[in-house]
Amino acid sequence: MAITGKPLAATAGAAIFQQGGNAVDAACAMLAATCTMWDVLSWGGETQALIYNPKQKKVIAINALGVAPSGATIDFFKSKGYMFPPEYGPLAAVTPGTPGGLCHMLAKYGTKSLAEVLQPALQMAAGYPIDAQTANSIERGKDRIKQWPYSSEVFLVHAGESREAPEAGELFVQENLRNTLLKMVEAESEALKAGKDRSAAIMAAYDRFYKGDIADEFVRGSQEQGGLITKEDLARWKPIEEEPLHINYKGVDVYKLQEWTQGPALLQSLNILKYVDLKKMGYNSPKYIHTLYQAMNLAFADRDFYYGDPYFTPKAPMQGLLSDDYAKARALEIDPNKNNPFTAPGDPYRFENRKNPYSDLLENRARILDTAGAGVKDFVPKHDAQPAQGYLERSNVSNTASLPIDSNYMDRLHRGTTSVEAADAEGWVVSITPSGGWLPACIAGNTGVGMSQRLQSFVLDSLISPFNVISPGKRPRVTLTPSLALKDGKPFLSFAVQGGDTQDQNLLQFFLNVVEFDMSVQEAAEAPNINSNQLWLSLGGSTFDDRRPRAGSLLLDRRLDPSIADKLKGMGYTIQFGDRTSGPINAIFFDRKHGTLWGGSSNNGEDYGIGW
Repeated sequence: MAITGKPLAATAGAAIFQQGGNAVDAACAMLAATCTMWDVLSWGGETQALIYNPKQKKVIAINALGVAPSGATIDFFKSKGYMFPPEYGPLAAVTPGTPGGLCHMLAKYGTKSLAEVLQPALQMAAGYPIDAQTANSIERGKDRIKQWPYSSEVFLVHAGESREAPEAGELFVQENLRNTLLKMVEAESEALKAGKDRSAAIMAAYDRFYKGDIADEFVRGSQEQGGLITKEDLARWKPIEEEPLHINYKGVDVYKLQEWTQGPALLQSLNILKYVDLKKMGYNSPKYIHTLYQAMNLAFADRDFYYGDPYFTPKAPMQGLLSDDYAKARALEIDPNKNNPFTAPGDPYRFENRKNPYSDLLENRARILDTAGAGVKDFVPKHDAQPAQGYLERSNVSNTASLPIDSNYMDRLHRGTTSVEAADAEGWVVSITPSGGWLPACIAGNTGVGMSQRLQSFVLDSLISPFNVISPGKRPRVTLTPSLALKDGKPFLSFAVQGGDTQDQNLLQFFLNVVEFDMSVQEAAEAPNINSNQLWLSLGGSTFDDRRPRAGSLLLDRRLDPSIADKLKGMGYTIQFGDRTSGPINAIFFDRKHGTLWGGSSNNGEDYGIGW
């Protein structure tokens, strides 16, 4: 089974399966295809994956997130007047992670050559009929694209005309990107001719990207446009294979990536909720929605303060954060009758028998960054993977008024985003949430590679998080968060979604839909859900006020009974409605009873699945 963000890319994965490849091969082909199609990411972005290895009977985590380049310091960005690193352009870039992550996964766990896996992407780079969503996104972002000469050359194929972007259905050609990919394939071929084995040959392609002539041009093109990435930054970076984090929820082992992602927030939420009878509350009842909202807020308050790159100090107190005793203590903070607008990070150090070294900082944080005083703004977070919402309404339930909708918002609404899910008969399972280098992207020289914009997920002030302060060589704490679940030691669910800070909110509800409410994966992917905005935004916005939590801001699906909103308003919530309240969820369920796979792909984007 192959599922991802575009039908053509899912077809690429299915084609690799038909050629005898395993799920890792298919996932790499889909990843390459979605990058080439600019499906809200590009080749210069980042890749994070969970892989179930049936030979070892274990879940493996792949950390292929780029790092802050040389010169990316607090003082540098503050000297330019930034409160957060910028959203766009060469100064928003971490080092590319996706090429290295793809090569690592393929070399170690795949069966095919890089040439075979990249063949669909190479064909697309030579020219494919561009979809309307991507073409229109280019047109809307053309003013920013014009700031960067290499981006203009690739994207604005009708420069000077009223519409400068490609038209829907027009063959979109990326010759520079094709040349870059061909150089990688060429390096693999030369290594094979020299007697290298399949794995070593793939890593020869890796070396050409990060240490050879591709790296030279990437760095030259980045620095020409004001970027900070150096040749040494690329050469030093490498993907990391890690142990994932996991908890057990009512007999299901749920796996997430480490705290360089927001993934552990889902685990914390489940730990809080596993002592509650959610089924008895009733699906999407006011009590159920309130309980979910409060549990998520507690977990995200901890995420906002404690999560960061585990390879730097300080290291997050994950043992305490994921302990059952800590979850029970946090659950006791939930008022069953009203929202708590002052939700704050807890003290997990007590559950590691340690003193919290940040007690004073937490006190100052509460005083200076008061969440309740922030007021409520429209729930339209500015990030790469906007959840696919319909237009929103501020609701007094009986008296509603439409909020303004601009074209950028509608673009985010319709284009969807990317995740990759794959599974095969041998038992390999892959869940990836790749991103970075989304439109409008700054392309690095003549590589055809769009640079990441993930640097904006760092903070410049330890008051927000001492664990996620920018530093050269460090990884930002990202929202990207694939998921795998095992039952009785065997794959049970593989699931992922895009949507910035809403990802683990949506995945939490999807998981509960399956486990607590017996939905199929397709029903669970399409079911109405909620979003909380009572958290610090990880992407978008240049000031504290842009990003600070919106206490009590609750997004509901328009399909819910209005009486539910009435009751929630009485509990201290400000209600907004959306036609769609989740990004596109992609999932695979492993039916042990029948020995079959069930695929799910929600109707909130262009995401598509093919099974055989």
